[in-house]
Amino acid sequence: MNPKLLTIFTYLKELFPNPETELNYSTPFQFVVAVMLSAQATDIQVNKVTDMLFKKIQTPEDLLTFWFDSFELSIKSVNYYHSKAKHIFATAKIIQNLEFKMQNEKTKIYKNWIPDTLEDLMKLPWVWIKTAKLIAHVLYDKPFIAVDTHIHRVSNRLGLVRTTSPEKTSELLEKRIPDQYKDHAHHALVLFGRYYCKAQKPQCETCKLQKICLFYKKNNV
Repeated sequence: MNPKLLTIFTYLKELFPNPETELNYSTPFQFVVAVMLSAQATDIQVNKVTDMLFKKIQTPEDLLTFWFDSFELSIKSVNYYHSKAKHIFATAKIIQNLEFKMQNEKTKIYKNWIPDTLEDLMKLPWVWIKTAKLIAHVLYDKPFIAVDTHIHRVSNRLGLVRTTSPEKTSELLEKRIPDQYKDHAHHALVLFGRYYCKAQKPQCETCKLQKICLFYKKNNV
């Protein structure tokens, strides 16, 4: 194994032995809703909204019993709430129809009828490649690394990649990080970027990756 990767992931394992998403959810459908709400919003904001919402909504059927205006009002504190409400409702209808179709055709059963491939997930409204990878990774343990601003920043600072887009970062990380680290990599890198290697005032002085960090070397010559 690449010594640099070993150093990085040994340290991340030390910091985050069992990293998980910080979005709160109990069912697969709830996770899809939470991820859709999280676009241009923090996990903290989303969790405040879903704390009460998810007591009433566990499945697509639960959501579709709501009046649209009532649901929209319940997520009003999240950015782009009007568009998100429309897309989440549309997603619930698609999943409900998929459930009906699969039950009748006796085909593959997913977790709460959430698709497990990137191609099918990206057919859902408001679901792009990053969102699809995150859903597939969390719900189905797929070896994807959904790159957000945190992972993109950390990966370039450490020299894991040298890219200008999260999409390219994702593509390269999935090629370069061995499979045995992929389950741990996504959430560990997110949390490292969120709480340690922050955009502003990163905790470089106490970080054990100083010797291999391009960002630290550049700013401490």
